[in-house]
Amino acid sequence: MELEKIVEYRSRIVGAVSRAIVGKEDAIEKVLICYLCGGHVLLEDVPGTGKTMLLRAFARAIGGSFSRVQFTPDLQPSDLTGINFFSQKEGEFRFRPGPLFHDIILADEVNRATPRTQAALLEAMEERQITVDGVTHPLGGRFMVMATQNPLESYGTFPLPEAQVDRFFMRLALGYMQRDEELSVLRREDTLDIIAGIEPVVDDADTALMRAQYRQVHVSDAVAGYLMDLVEGTRGGDFSCGVSTRGAIALYRAVQAAAALAGRDYALPEDIRRMAPCVLAHRLAAGAGLKRADAEARLMALVDRVPVPVETLP
Repeated sequence: MELEKIVEYRSRIVGAVSRAIVGKEDAIEKVLICYLCGGHVLLEDVPGTGKTMLLRAFARAIGGSFSRVQFTPDLQPSDLTGINFFSQKEGEFRFRPGPLFHDIILADEVNRATPRTQAALLEAMEERQITVDGVTHPLGGRFMVMATQNPLESYGTFPLPEAQVDRFFMRLALGYMQRDEELSVLRREDTLDIIAGIEPVVDDADTALMRAQYRQVHVSDAVAGYLMDLVEGTRGGDFSCGVSTRGAIALYRAVQAAAALAGRDYALPEDIRRMAPCVLAHRLAAGAGLKRADAEARLMALVDRVPVPVETLP
């Protein structure tokens, strides 16, 4: 493995995005892990914490195109995928691509759209292709969706079913800045101007190499067993619905990517403890009448309960 190149790749992207989003290096790195693993992000946070700016800056750093879609109850699937229209000039039907044909997509307030429109988005996320009138159009290798939900308002929304939430690789929250960080943001130039000045710091060849390299990270039998102990611990007891095999695979790949970005060719139990909350929590159901925060709290209690494998020195 070319660990120095992987660490440099991480530093270039996180450094570029951090120019616009201050004090959120951990969240930026987790978005990068999703991107390398070919996953998508569900971002739940209050308005005004920098969700849109984060993704704009990330798209600039990787040299990708960016599209923001405001989800509303009247948004139709064709507003996302595109339509075939009759061109009177050419005398034939032409395909007009929708916003999903960009590289980085921000699906803002995804729970305000109807289930039919949500399903069109999730199908594109899963299949990485769009079919319109029987014609299939593949999506690019840089395609990634970040969907946001406002946790404060539920009136007039269509919550994502648990089975659909499971298709998101991670669920993240940015949270508020520290006092000194927020003061520095108040006094600096406009964030949009900073993002406009961000130049691409990696290209497709760099990303392709990183995606091949991180899969070479070694996960020992003890560490893999610890991962499965956590996954199996969610299938019963405190949870009415545990982590699926898709969730276990997502955690395994996230752990490999996190270890690689840290400059290691091997995974540690600490990587699992760090990745488990954002990869597994949204895939759990704690039971009727309990909120997702309850499932996350029970997951953290499980993580503290499961014995961590330790190395026995001679």
